[in-house]
Amino acid sequence: MKNQIRCLLVDDEPPALEILRTYISTLPGLEIVGECHHAIAAFEFLQTHEADIIFLDIKMPQLLGTDLLKAIPQPPKIIFTTAHRDYAIEGFELGVVDYLLKPYSLDRFLKAVHRALEREFAKVEAHLPSSDQFLYIRADRKMVKVIVEDILYIESMKDYIRIFLSNGQVITKQTITAIEAMLPHEEFMRVHRSFIVAKNKISAYNQNSIFIGKIELPVGPLYKQNLMKRLT
Repeated sequence: MKNQIRCLLVDDEPPALEILRTYISTLPGLEIVGECHHAIAAFEFLQTHEADIIFLDIKMPQLLGTDLLKAIPQPPKIIFTTAHRDYAIEGFELGVVDYLLKPYSLDRFLKAVHRALEREFAKVEAHLPSSDQFLYIRADRKMVKVIVEDILYIESMKDYIRIFLSNGQVITKQTITAIEAMLPHEEFMRVHRSFIVAKNKISAYNQNSIFIGKIELPVGPLYKQNLMKRLT
């Protein structure tokens, strides 16, 4: 991981930018490399500069933050900072790290940054064969090594997730979106707001259900199209 994490701030509201500056100043590992007051300026900035994390507002003049994200060929890690709840599902479908709803606390900001850094560590290991990949998950007051190849599926339980393995299960306090960001995208699929499955463990499926052996899991309506596309 780089010594300094380069942050680009994109927001048309000066008070929102000031909050981001204040929060970022609490973490010596973060540096601000640019500030933009609208999405088009951010797009132009990224033509000649690099960023590791973009803190991105959504409702801005001329171009929405979601449209900016779609226009960037290989976007860095994105953390949405917005006063609008309506774009949460679209944001996560676009692969954002987190969705900060204004006004957000320093604690919530730090959690979002932690998720972004977790994703960076996951990408470092992405070149390894699946059987060699692993994650360390905090459970029972210790860090438990979870082999990626052993994961059957993951279930969300509000603020916790349950990771079902071929040889047991692990429960940890983490969001399903955070663990999804740490997993190899080509090997795992979000099939429901509460379930992620290992693609190579699927034994059967239809438009409403995924089967892993005798276990039947629901397919959410928002995930059906992507599911059918990836499996067929």
